[in-house]
Amino acid sequence: MLGLMLGSIAIVLLLATLISRIRLRWWWIRSFEFPRLQIACVAAACCIAALWLPLSFTWRLITLTVCLVVIIIQACYILPWTRLWTKQVRSAIVRNEARDITLLIANVLTPNRQSSTLVSQIHAHQPDIVLTLESDQWWQDQLDPELDPQWPYSVKIPLDNLYGMHLYSRLPLEDTSVEWLIQDDIPSIHTYIKLPGSERIRFFAVHPRPPAPSESEKSLWRDAELLWIGEKIQKTPQPTLVAGDLNDVAWSRTTRRFCRVSGMLDPRRGRGMFSTFHAQYPILRWPLDHIFVSEHFMLGNMRRLAGFGSDHFPILATLCYRPGRKDEHENPKASAEEQSEAHQTIRKGQREEQKT
Repeated sequence: MLGLMLGSIAIVLLLATLISRIRLRWWWIRSFEFPRLQIACVAAACCIAALWLPLSFTWRLITLTVCLVVIIIQACYILPWTRLWTKQVRSAIVRNEARDITLLIANVLTPNRQSSTLVSQIHAHQPDIVLTLESDQWWQDQLDPELDPQWPYSVKIPLDNLYGMHLYSRLPLEDTSVEWLIQDDIPSIHTYIKLPGSERIRFFAVHPRPPAPSESEKSLWRDAELLWIGEKIQKTPQPTLVAGDLNDVAWSRTTRRFCRVSGMLDPRRGRGMFSTFHAQYPILRWPLDHIFVSEHFMLGNMRRLAGFGSDHFPILATLCYRPGRKDEHENPKASAEEQSEAHQTIRKGQREEQKT
């Protein structure tokens, strides 16, 4: 009985692993890209349990073989986001505060009312940039009195559709625009952060709609928004930061393609997953909140902060602008075929209307 149960679980895990590799955008297919770590852990547990079965037992061989295949496939995806991998963004040994940008990202969860906890974290860590997501008018009313005095430069988009966002900065913001790239109810912030002196850093804040039953039947519109920004970065290379809740994991096909199309780097590679969602369920956590940097940056530090009542943890990172050392990074690059596919995805996302 134990052998049959373990073998059945192993086969289900293999099916989930193979489904995630199907190149279709339906939400239920893309959802299998998220729990790769969890699937690998369950497969490892099944392997250990199968060792207790008799050596001659057929289900023992089936379970061990299938689970090892599952673990190998899943490991190929998630290992780059562990300390076993080479760091993609180099660590800054010598710091220059005038060229460092500390960024705090927090998806506040619109109905959450623990604003004072988040404000306390912001004041404790004193970031240069604060980006909130899912922030509506209530959140703006709570944050403005606390943040405006020290973070006087801001972009405020209070929406009650879960896609509001607010950007507070102690550094000047220039050439700022709010763009509705793919869908007319999903904003993104495009601006330049002015460092002391004359240097400017291009900054994109994004929060695309996820593929989910209550949100969107396909990942097309999320993918198109990310790839639009990636294509923009690729066409006009300059020091750039991209931050936000991508509603996608770091190892997904779309996120990895975004990095190749744009040439952007992921500071978590070689350091850890920094899983930010879901804050209330430890065994179901994924890295949904992201920071990407161009080759002009090194990493000072990066950490996940304590929860504040939201379903997301905040994430804090210090990014060190070092344009003279950009050649030390190995940039991801997209093939001509990938660039063409990305362009087609963008055009399709702009043309096709969402049904749900």
